[in-house]
Amino acid sequence: MPPMDVPATPKGMPRDLVEEAARRIAQEEGLDPSFLAINVDKHFKRPFERPFTADQRPHTTILFGGFTYRHERLIEGVFHSLGYKAETLPTPNVDAFQTGKEYGNNGQCNPTYFTVGNLVQYLQYLRDEKGLFTEEIEDHYVFFTAGACGPCRFGMYEAEYRLALRNAGFERFRVILFQQKGGLQQSDVKAGLELSPDFFIGLVSAINVGDLLNELAAQIRPYEVRPGETERVLRESLEYLYRVFRDRRLPRLTGKAADLLERVGHRDKGDLLVKFLDLLTTEDLVAPLREVAKRFDAIEVDRTIPKPVVKITGEFWAQTTDGDGNFNMFKFLQAEGAEIITEPIATWLSYMLWQEKIRPADRRGLDEAAPDPKWWEVGAKLRLQGRYWKKRVLIELADRIYRREYDRVRMALGGTCHPIVDMWEMERLAHEFYHSRSEGGEGHLEVAKNIYYTVKGIAHMVLSLKPFGCMPSTQSDGAQSAVVNRFKDMIFLPIETSGEGEINAHSRVQMALGEAKAKAKSEFNEVLAGCGYTLDEIRAYVAEHPELRRPLYHVPHVEGVVGTAARFVHHVAERMRSEGIRSSAAA
Repeated sequence: MPPMDVPATPKGMPRDLVEEAARRIAQEEGLDPSFLAINVDKHFKRPFERPFTADQRPHTTILFGGFTYRHERLIEGVFHSLGYKAETLPTPNVDAFQTGKEYGNNGQCNPTYFTVGNLVQYLQYLRDEKGLFTEEIEDHYVFFTAGACGPCRFGMYEAEYRLALRNAGFERFRVILFQQKGGLQQSDVKAGLELSPDFFIGLVSAINVGDLLNELAAQIRPYEVRPGETERVLRESLEYLYRVFRDRRLPRLTGKAADLLERVGHRDKGDLLVKFLDLLTTEDLVAPLREVAKRFDAIEVDRTIPKPVVKITGEFWAQTTDGDGNFNMFKFLQAEGAEIITEPIATWLSYMLWQEKIRPADRRGLDEAAPDPKWWEVGAKLRLQGRYWKKRVLIELADRIYRREYDRVRMALGGTCHPIVDMWEMERLAHEFYHSRSEGGEGHLEVAKNIYYTVKGIAHMVLSLKPFGCMPSTQSDGAQSAVVNRFKDMIFLPIETSGEGEINAHSRVQMALGEAKAKAKSEFNEVLAGCGYTLDEIRAYVAEHPELRRPLYHVPHVEGVVGTAARFVHHVAERMRSEGIRSSAAA
């Protein structure tokens, strides 16, 4: 057994105390003290990472994953449009979870085991089934993933990937980490993955489209007349949009203006301005989305069957993934007769932009690099204020542009999906229960969304999915008890996921869903009884008006009415009254 390294002696702690502690630990654990080699000068260093460089692009495949299949397919199109070789990892399954546990550390969270094990499992497939040598895989594949410095175990993902890869025999395999704060972690050589404006514009556009495709399909699927038709249209539309992203080329500045800016060293800024203006005005993405909307609108639906509306929230990965990682919860809910509202990644992006707004506001007038200006130092005070307003205006502009682009995509797909929630309203709703400056995970958003979707009459039930032991989401669950106590009619259910426990989780969801179903049916019957028409008369009118059987037909919101079927019956009854149609029962 090799000697065990004891960490460096903490500053100010006598060496004999460290040695005594090492002997005590060895005795408690039944170890031979000679295996404990104390080195007070030894410090941890980040392992050396072989870089992915520009000259390696033609023969290197970028692997990525972590979203839904719809998001990943569109992002794959973005990579291909920029000339990269890229492949999407399969959706993580229970086998990937077990692989992650086998090669990783103990005590990690659910997403860690699934995502780490999924990568190892795919590399083993390349080696054992496709016949590639380990050296070929290490030299011709890299993995691109997000990182974090947050308070949860997500901040340790990079170390977990490296440990599992080493234990599985892929020690030289490269992991490219994009930090939420700090950007891409690579060497100083020209990077193999260039984080250009084209990449970011394409990535954000793909995420937005993926969000809205997921939500649109979830709206239609419970009411489709021919089972499976929504999935077929979604699959065909996804491949069509993949080709749109793959063939998309953002413009560049050309001509005399380009030559002039080249001479003064501002060609890149000119290109960025052209791309930005093109993003705001072009129809190259909106037009294909309108075509997709037509395909979805050809699906026949029957909205006269009451179904409970369930809003999905929780930890980012658990609420986003669509597979074994969250017990296939989306499919399960729909099989149980629920209409689900998926959570868009756009909310997370908006939350990060909101955080960049509030930080300067909270620290307004402070400058850590200099003492506070005296009352007579007007110039210094103005400079502090100028820095604050500059950053605030830029972030506000970025947020407005992002929301505008999301709404353009949303309207192109028919306008039935929900807009991005207002972050200031989220803060107002949640701050009393969960301090809005407490970061980690989704912070106060889980509490805010529970209140928002309930009191706004958007969902009958809120289901929060999170990994076992997820610290930020567990904190949020503690606050939710006060929320549920305040809003007595709220149906809120937190579900912790792991590689096991699927039957128990589904059973708990069924119990809460039973209450939501009862609420949806009661609401539907109440609306029907008060509309002045029978259900048969409503359905007969719908049969004579084909537009009412189209999924993109806009059903107005009714104050105090949540269910799609109840709102639909209310709307159809209003149309019938406006046309002077009398109920046979009334006659």
